[in-house]
Amino acid sequence: MNSQMSRLQKIRAEYRPHLPNVLHDLIKVYFEKGEPTTCVADQAEIEKHFPRTFGRPIVEGREGEPREGKKLKVGVVFSGGQASGGHNVIAGLFDALKSLCEDSELIGFMGGPSGIIDNKTLPITQELLAQYRNQGGFDLIGSGRTKIETQEQLNVSLKTVSERGLDGLVVIGGDDSNTNAAVLAEFFLEKGCKTSVVGVPKTIDGDLKNAYIATSFGFDTAAKTYAQMIGNIERDALSAKKYYHFIKLMGRSASHITLECALATHPNFTLIGEEVAAKNMTLSAVTKELTDVIEERSKGGKDYGVVLVPEGLIEFIPEMKLLIEELNALAAKESDLSPEKVGGMLGKEASHCFEALPEEIQKQLLLDRDPHGNVQVSRIETEKLLMSTVKKELANRSFKGKFSPLSHFFGYEGRAGFPSNFDTHYCYALGQTAALLVEGEWTGYMTCVKGFGRPVQDWSIAGLPITMLMNMEVRKGKEKPVIQKALVDLEGKPFAFFKENRSRWAVGDHYRYPGPIQFFGEGEMIDSIPLTHQFELL
Repeated sequence: MNSQMSRLQKIRAEYRPHLPNVLHDLIKVYFEKGEPTTCVADQAEIEKHFPRTFGRPIVEGREGEPREGKKLKVGVVFSGGQASGGHNVIAGLFDALKSLCEDSELIGFMGGPSGIIDNKTLPITQELLAQYRNQGGFDLIGSGRTKIETQEQLNVSLKTVSERGLDGLVVIGGDDSNTNAAVLAEFFLEKGCKTSVVGVPKTIDGDLKNAYIATSFGFDTAAKTYAQMIGNIERDALSAKKYYHFIKLMGRSASHITLECALATHPNFTLIGEEVAAKNMTLSAVTKELTDVIEERSKGGKDYGVVLVPEGLIEFIPEMKLLIEELNALAAKESDLSPEKVGGMLGKEASHCFEALPEEIQKQLLLDRDPHGNVQVSRIETEKLLMSTVKKELANRSFKGKFSPLSHFFGYEGRAGFPSNFDTHYCYALGQTAALLVEGEWTGYMTCVKGFGRPVQDWSIAGLPITMLMNMEVRKGKEKPVIQKALVDLEGKPFAFFKENRSRWAVGDHYRYPGPIQFFGEGEMIDSIPLTHQFELL
């Protein structure tokens, strides 16, 4: 083992994840078919795009009679941003393939989907994998954000998997990456290719969830990492008693990470983007509500506090949403947009909103687009925008207290750390399930592990047709089939608990300090599942 590894690295590398009972003897596992499925919305359009894979049944893992395992050759790829536990998906996949047949092979495509296009691979061996088990990051094979969508890219991908003689291709990614997996599965079937394509639900954002997928992997580790840092800042705020900390949290459009961290740490003020949209709150309304809390705390002698801001908040504020939509439409046509140029190209309302923004925010809105042609919300310093608008509002109210704001952005810190025990077990089971889906030739399916309210041994496994999660959305000015993002449920139990307690957290100092992720000690401490899911199970 690498002598440069820390003591914790070595201990975690030697750790054996727990497995659901159903995965203890893989040659006995089979998948039982359920009823045919449809999709989230736009059935006619989705079926037109996926005539061979649409409407397939959900399949549930069951224990049956022993069979002879198949010799398989499988490729695996990381797609998109890092999420803790990815290496355990590969470990679970590798171990399952070898369990089914010792002669099976696993190869990794290097640098993300571009590795498929460039046919750049790395053979995965027991020796190589040993130092990556239960470790964070995606550095074993790397990742990337290339989308395989053009006819040329699809043809090259087909050539790669055919030349490699792959029985399966496992795509580890988020909603867009799994959409890509569905596209590849459909295309390979159309061309008579034997390669089964299986997706694995990965994203710290938490927006890849539904009635079957309780959470995507990496979410738990990221939220616990951020919650530790928020707790540290809360303790510092309570000690210094002179700063307001505005903390923006990664999570893309959805506010799942922010809600999870709020439940874990009880900050003074938390914005949930989905609620802002539901209430149709303007930037002015958001500012006034936050300013009210700051004023009320000041009356009690508390000129300090902690404010959580979701990364995607700006997309939920009505006038900002309109502005971003118009900017996205312009970007699809114009490659060179500047603050001076864009003003005259926007509608009256969007133009007024743009001109009212600080120059720095204007520039951030016009930065390079993401792979889908949209504004990169993570680059917009929403926390600083709120600090600015609150400062102006306090001045308008002739505020007599002190307001000293500090800004933070917690993002990359949470994406690649040692996976929590939950993500460690979850990902290992996802990898094993992926191997079984490939063996059963269930192409166009996503791995699913369920039953997190029970001990690990009682978890169950399933395969979901990716098309059942889809609808049509506008990307780069065109309607495309994509997996629908899951936003925070404002009627759900996690949000209800938050809503019931936030006014008390606002004026008092009810801070909660989760501390760092634990790997040793009481089961309740080391094997806890996400708080939001705990509330959902009540």
